[in-house]
Amino acid sequence: MSDEQQQDLFSLFAPSSGVHKEPPSASAGVVFERSARARHYRLTLRRDGTAVATIPVRGSVREAERFVAQHEDWLERARTRARRRPRAAEVWTPGTNVLWRGEMTEIRLAVPTADAAGVPPAAAKPAVCLGADVFRVAAFEKDLRPALEAHFARRARIELPARTWELAAVTGVDVKHVTVRNQRSRWGSCSATGTISLNWRLLQTPDFVRDYIIHHELMHLREMNHSARFWARVEEVCPGWRDAEQWIKRNGSLLGL
Repeated sequence: MSDEQQQDLFSLFAPSSGVHKEPPSASAGVVFERSARARHYRLTLRRDGTAVATIPVRGSVREAERFVAQHEDWLERARTRARRRPRAAEVWTPGTNVLWRGEMTEIRLAVPTADAAGVPPAAAKPAVCLGADVFRVAAFEKDLRPALEAHFARRARIELPARTWELAAVTGVDVKHVTVRNQRSRWGSCSATGTISLNWRLLQTPDFVRDYIIHHELMHLREMNHSARFWARVEEVCPGWRDAEQWIKRNGSLLGL
């Protein structure tokens, strides 16, 4: 099977092509989707463990089922690799290690101090630390994940657009709008109208990975495809993109992607 047929990390970056699901098939455990953009049959394994067979516009479910059967061994190997990938803790409490700015970091209780108004520590609201960052939480005994992820998303809505505009200026790409979203299957996307959308979870990745994703989407505004010419443009502005790809392959599962 070619790299294109295998689970292609970068297919997660491309703008949505608009697909619809076919009727249930005899191939158990595989979702069949028809794509107007697809030129060939393709079998992929999503981060959530869903196997997806993509059918080109002139293809058929029957041929897709045959394609899946031919690559059954690859699918089983891909599922085995997926089961071995590290996963983030479902419940976050003090002492849990979570991915924060590229490093596995322990959630620690913040030591309360009097504020500028002289409020004593006893009256201070609960807070936890991730490295040098402090986050307010409602209580320590509950799952901290929803509160901390909400904090992450709020920071991302400030930091990611700012970095995107900075890199757009450096690369000379005309960006119209930048949004930060809660995508579950991709790191970023862009539209032909000049809008770039980024996943807030990029705030949990190393800076070089964040910048790579931004560069990737910026170059899509010049080449709306994944052709050799597109990757040449990525290479020009982000020579270390392969290292970022490897980091994502090793650690993306920690973010549920």
